[in-house]
Amino acid sequence: MDDAQLLRYSRHILLPELGVDAQQRYADAHALIVGIGGLGNPVAQFLAAAGVGTLTLVDADSVDLTNLQRQTLFDTSVIGVAKVDAAAQRLGAVNPEVRIVRVAARVGDAELAPLVAGADIVVDCSDNFATRHAVNRACVRARKPLVSGAAIRFDGQVAVFDSRDPGGPCYHCLFGEGDDLEETRCAIMGVFAPLVGIIGATQAAEALKLLAPAGRSLAGRLLMLDALAMEWREVRVRKDPACAVCAPGAER
Repeated sequence: MDDAQLLRYSRHILLPELGVDAQQRYADAHALIVGIGGLGNPVAQFLAAAGVGTLTLVDADSVDLTNLQRQTLFDTSVIGVAKVDAAAQRLGAVNPEVRIVRVAARVGDAELAPLVAGADIVVDCSDNFATRHAVNRACVRARKPLVSGAAIRFDGQVAVFDSRDPGGPCYHCLFGEGDDLEETRCAIMGVFAPLVGIIGATQAAEALKLLAPAGRSLAGRLLMLDALAMEWREVRVRKDPACAVCAPGAER
C-alpha cells in the first residue's frame, strides 16, 4: 500500500478493528452486487469508496427519469444509459483503483453460478423474489456469504445469510420459494427515497464487516425498519432442517 492509498483509506486504517490488514483484504476482495437500483447505488458507492478491489455490477435496466428520486449515482445526463455503464463511470470517478466488471443482463441459475463462485461476497439488491432465490441458491452451492436487502414504501429489511456456517439459515429458510408472498414493486407502490439509502448503507456495512472480518454480522438475524416511525425491529432467523436449498442432501 503506497502513501496515497494510506492517506485515502486513513479513516478506516485508524480504526483498531480494521487497520492496514483489513484494508488490504478489501483491496484483494471481489464483491458481486446484483441489482444497481435504489439499494445497489449506495452499496456500490460505499464499497468502491472503501477500496474493495473488484466490483461486479449486475443489472439489465437502463437509467430512467423515475430512478433519479432515489438512485444517487445517476443524473439527468445518463438517462437511457445502461445502469451498469452509468454506475461504472461514476464509481471510477470516486475511486479509479477499483476494477469494475459490468454484466448488463438478467441473470438466473446458469449465469449466477460462475459469478458467485468468483466473488468473495454477494450483495443482493434485486427487487424480485425469483432473483433473490436464484442468488441464494448460488450462494449456498458456492458457500459464499450473502447480504440481502429489500425496501418498499416506508418498510425495509436487511439480513446476512452465511452458508459457510453449516448451522446457519439461508434466504429460503426465511422466505420459502413456494410461499404465498405478495410481489410488490416500487413502480407500483412507491418507495421513500432515504429508505433505500439507509438499507443500502446497512448492507454495505455488513459486507465490509464480513470482508474485514470485524464485529458481529447479521447472520441469523433479520432487521426490519419502519421509516415512518424510524423504528427498527430484530427477528431471529433459524435454519429450517427441511429447507429445500440448504438442508443436508437438498437438491439445489
